[in-house]
Amino acid sequence: MTQIAIETRGLTRRFKGATALDDVSLQIHTNTITGLLGRNGAGKTTFMSLVTAQDQPSSGTVHVDGQAPFERAEIIEQMCFIRDNQRYPDDYKLKHAIRAARIFYPNWDQAVADRLIEAFRIPSKPVVKKFSRGQLSALGIVLGLASRSPITFFDEPYLGLDATARAIFYDELLRDYAEHPRTIILSTHLIDEMDRLLERVIILEQGRVVRHDEVDTLRGGAFQVAGKAAALDAFVADRSVLSRRSVGGLATAVIGEPVQAQDRAAAEAAGLDITAVSLQELVAAYGVGDPESESTATTALRAPQTERSAA
Repeated sequence: MTQIAIETRGLTRRFKGATALDDVSLQIHTNTITGLLGRNGAGKTTFMSLVTAQDQPSSGTVHVDGQAPFERAEIIEQMCFIRDNQRYPDDYKLKHAIRAARIFYPNWDQAVADRLIEAFRIPSKPVVKKFSRGQLSALGIVLGLASRSPITFFDEPYLGLDATARAIFYDELLRDYAEHPRTIILSTHLIDEMDRLLERVIILEQGRVVRHDEVDTLRGGAFQVAGKAAALDAFVADRSVLSRRSVGGLATAVIGEPVQAQDRAAAEAAGLDITAVSLQELVAAYGVGDPESESTATTALRAPQTERSAA
């Protein structure tokens, strides 16, 4: 039986008349990597703050391993929440941050911390408040992975990191997860980069859950079609269209249905191309992703990819 690490029911948080999280009811399974996706202000950080008992809900409930986490040290110490704006005391150096984490997290692995500090080349002499944005993110990654907390949250953990450093993070996360499975929740905008990490996704928009499902199920439940606008419009007339965009006389659409043999036949007859839809494209199709640049959209329309499996 699949165990439940986190369960929320009707979870709501209001701030001075604004609703940051609205009636969120969901379950997050134990030992999975879940992506928390949505625009800035969608409620991602609020959700993580409530689950880790760093804030209290206006209404609704949170349970972690079957217990309410607020003011329960035995539950809180089993969770690690690395914020995108993590703050440290003014006089803290790297050694102080590591020492504090080693004391707080009962499953702390110093060997992991040492390896990651070297991999990210985190300096030991300056105080942390003098770190660059990338160095702060790298320190957060070290603390999160080395904590070995059964439930670990990363809020936009890659800010300021270059492509090489981000690749180190992704590889180290997968390596550690394979050797020591735990529940990991990642808030991210770099959906294409983290695609290979995620098993499930929660898509938030204006504080509400738009979709919560396995990544493979989401991908298998949609496909993309592209070609001449008139032919495409006829093709999608009786189908569930999640999004449509056009450049000149060409258009592309994401269809929120599994692709069928008759879809392929109809598309071929109409001179249209069917391709699999990426997770980034699918999230954008739900209206909650960062919009593509015009150049990216134009490239997608003018040079359809070779067909991949969309089923």
